[in-house]
Amino acid sequence: MSNYFQPEIETASVEDLKAIQSEKLVKQVKHVYENVKYYRDMMDEKGVTPDDIKSVDDLHKLPFLTKADLRDAYPYGLLGTNLKDCVRIQSTSGTTGRRVVAFYTQNDINLWEDCCARAIVAAGGTDGDVCQVAYGYGLFTGGAGLNGGSHKVGCLTLPMSSGNTERQIQFMQDLHSTIICCTPSYAAYIGETLKEMGLTPDDIDLKAGIFGAEPWTEEMRRDIEKSLGIKAYDIYGLTETSGPGVAFECEEQSGMHINEDHFLAEIIDPETGEVLPEGSKGELVFTSLDKEAFPLLRYRTRDICVLSRKKCSCGRTFIKMTKPMGRSDDMLIIRGVNVFPSQIETVLIKEGYTSNYLIEVDRERNTDTLDVYVELTPEQFSDTVKEISAREKTLANAMKIMLGINPKVHLVAPKTITRSEGKAVRVIDKRKLHD
Repeated sequence: MSNYFQPEIETASVEDLKAIQSEKLVKQVKHVYENVKYYRDMMDEKGVTPDDIKSVDDLHKLPFLTKADLRDAYPYGLLGTNLKDCVRIQSTSGTTGRRVVAFYTQNDINLWEDCCARAIVAAGGTDGDVCQVAYGYGLFTGGAGLNGGSHKVGCLTLPMSSGNTERQIQFMQDLHSTIICCTPSYAAYIGETLKEMGLTPDDIDLKAGIFGAEPWTEEMRRDIEKSLGIKAYDIYGLTETSGPGVAFECEEQSGMHINEDHFLAEIIDPETGEVLPEGSKGELVFTSLDKEAFPLLRYRTRDICVLSRKKCSCGRTFIKMTKPMGRSDDMLIIRGVNVFPSQIETVLIKEGYTSNYLIEVDRERNTDTLDVYVELTPEQFSDTVKEISAREKTLANAMKIMLGINPKVHLVAPKTITRSEGKAVRVIDKRKLHD
């Protein structure tokens, strides 16, 4: 039988969960309407008042929020509390350089850490475990969320952050880490490094890994499980709704349980916005039910997935979401970082290049690669090889500042990037992300 961090809620009946959600939703809509002018204006425009929302059945009446709204309202336009009540921000990159900044009250952080604690316990974690957190810390939510969740469970927490892989393995051995939390591609890299160091899974004590922040396949899961001698669990989250821990996998490894007492999930048709019945494939939409500082209602994640209430052997009653099966926008997730073609285009135009470009993403040795091919004008193409090489370096640096990751830039001759009759093909993703 599975262990739970908060059994009374994780195994509550669907009726009880719906009652909790309805009560919280009514309160949250009132809170948002009274405190967030941006969203109040959207509700007024749609002719909806808080009195129209009496239960979760009325959720469809509310307007959607999108990434564009977050950008337009940056930085304080969606703040739901006084700034003095906020104790922290976390952030992710925005579509054209404007970051998404999410605010947290102390209560927001407590609830988020509870969600991450549930994920750790679902992966077999107890207060007797040593949890090595190798997600990035800083503005990125991964490190902070799992670090807090690990404390809540009572694990000995190693706040390693990512990188310095040999040191990770040394700590793993010396302190007998039993749980590792990081991106799946970094877990695969740790497995490779372990092998290169002449070590096997028998030389470490890991039993479980909690991996998220980027897409990964079942094939990659099995490889990681084999190379580290663990069971690999998926975790899902968005900075906009708090961070990792919005949903998590249990030992059944057949989809992620959504923490429904905090996040209300819907699946919509990405074209029409119509709410689809359970079991339909569509775009995932989240409403934060008790977030105080940054309370998003009906936020369109752009992730395509399926929700299911099929009974789970772990005993949890929370609805499950599949791994995201793609996006309804053009965002790419590369090495855990959100990358939009529009960001690359912004840099090119600013640096004086044409907007004829091609982005190629691949995965080599379990690490994502990003190559950007940019067409030169005839005048630019007359430069010497040395000058072109210097230009590539300058452009790569400008893109790194915008994206937060290092791309490889290739400046190519005029008219060498294929023109298309319809919508320009800007991205070729060669990674096998879906089985």
